[in-house]
Amino acid sequence: MSGAALRFSLPRWRVTRWLVDAGPDVPSEIRTALIGSLFGTLPIFAGGVLNSVAVSFLIAWRIPTLPFQLWCAFEVLCCVVRLLVLSSARSRAERGLSTPTDIYLLLGVAWASGIGAGTFLSLTSGDWVVGALACLSAAAMVGGICFRNFGAPRMVGVMIALTLGPCCLAAPFVDQPIMLVTFMQIPFYLFSMTVAAYKLNAMLISTMRAERENAFHARHDMLTGLSNRAGLSRAFSTRFAAAPEGRRLALIYLDLDGFKIVNDSYGHMAGDALLQLVAERLRALVRNADTAARIGGDEFVVLSEQTERAQLQKLGDRLVREISKPYELDSGHHIAIGASVGIALAPDHGTDLAALMNAADAALYEAKSRGKALCVIAGQNPLLEGGSAGPGLQRLH
Repeated sequence: MSGAALRFSLPRWRVTRWLVDAGPDVPSEIRTALIGSLFGTLPIFAGGVLNSVAVSFLIAWRIPTLPFQLWCAFEVLCCVVRLLVLSSARSRAERGLSTPTDIYLLLGVAWASGIGAGTFLSLTSGDWVVGALACLSAAAMVGGICFRNFGAPRMVGVMIALTLGPCCLAAPFVDQPIMLVTFMQIPFYLFSMTVAAYKLNAMLISTMRAERENAFHARHDMLTGLSNRAGLSRAFSTRFAAAPEGRRLALIYLDLDGFKIVNDSYGHMAGDALLQLVAERLRALVRNADTAARIGGDEFVVLSEQTERAQLQKLGDRLVREISKPYELDSGHHIAIGASVGIALAPDHGTDLAALMNAADAALYEAKSRGKALCVIAGQNPLLEGGSAGPGLQRLH
């Protein structure tokens, strides 16, 4: 969708919020994407601007009276201001700043009003060439209005009413009774096009929901809701791989102790329920900025920008302690398991995810080999309490 790469501000004024209301229960990210679509389709926008200015100029040239001259001046001024506001909005969106969305939306409504006013003047002028040209222009603009504003069906209805409604208002002043048929044509056309706009908008929102759900499922573990391997890789690429210089990152590898016994004793449904409870605790223990993932079985990983060893020691100790507290399942079973943790640091132990996983896995293996329920960080070669950590590993506690 055009404009999807840029983020435009949601409208703040009551009237503009009403114009672009997407309906209830529409996530804010989809609302933002729909607003972005109103700033896109630039060829349609340019075509509408050129057409309305050209038609108003030609008609004012053919009938050089004050009303037509004022209409032409309004069209030129309105289109110039719309172009300036659109350019400013896109420039500000590229820089991550707020955009003049409310003004932009109201200018679109004003433009439709100008086309309708010109159509009224042309039909009541008595010049059939001018009337035909104005009506053809208005009808052509309706197509652009529908295609360009599909993200805001209510705005589509308002703009069509302002563009074609004056045809009905002009009919009684035209010395042709047959023109009264517009009182049937225009309302029916307005109703059908507005309904079509709402249906297209509903299909668009449904598609956007499905795309976001598919993207979520592709990067998240369905059982726990945590990130999966793909989500972990994406998070690492976003946080470190894209700009490794001067960046530090900790990879915390957590494995449950005694989980297989739970599956064997209580069944896999109980094991799944336990994993969900572990995920809830893990999510509560890490910061919002951290990424928690389940990478398979009873293995979990956390990416954290906490890289001071004192901080990691506290976090590792806390993870072991809190994850190891007893769990109560809905089935009434009380289950106690343990947890072992291995930690690696980027860039100390590697600048790619595979290298960090290998270093953290080695630290985790060391924790398990020394009695489990421990946290070990890959590092230098200091002595552990009661023995040596082995090359490259440091016991946190």
